[in-house]
Amino acid sequence: MKEQWIKTLGTMTYGIYALTTAHEEQINAMIATWVSQVSYDPPLIAIAVHPNRYTHELVEKSGSFALHVLNRTQKNLVSRFMGTDPEAKFTGIDWQPGKMGCPILKDCASWFECKLTDRIQPGNHTLFFGEVVDALMVSDEAVLTTRDYRGQYIGKV
Repeated sequence: MKEQWIKTLGTMTYGIYALTTAHEEQINAMIATWVSQVSYDPPLIAIAVHPNRYTHELVEKSGSFALHVLNRTQKNLVSRFMGTDPEAKFTGIDWQPGKMGCPILKDCASWFECKLTDRIQPGNHTLFFGEVVDALMVSDEAVLTTRDYRGQYIGKV
């Protein structure tokens, strides 16, 4: 890809979200930025996840995911959820299983738990579509975006 294109893609802004999922006794969380609401009726959310991510495997197996909108004060969760040890990611974090079994973080701006309805792979990431089965607005604090963080994710893994 041309260097100028990479630089230009880096100017796009996104929210920074914590994406969680669970299958049987396995749980995981990762940071996601390529996220969008894609339908109102039914309420659908799309997330892009690279196939080499552990979360990708768990979403495929479980058929569900939870998306958490982070507060601007929660930058510390970015490095935590970028780690490789699933158990360490949840150590000291207050969470509970949602209706679909996904870890629901109690401290965030809001969260959505979704049932997987479809998936496509238009490029090097899988686009998962989930119908919202439960959601809650926890606070109205300012939310964390890529403008608040030191880097942009442009799809390289």
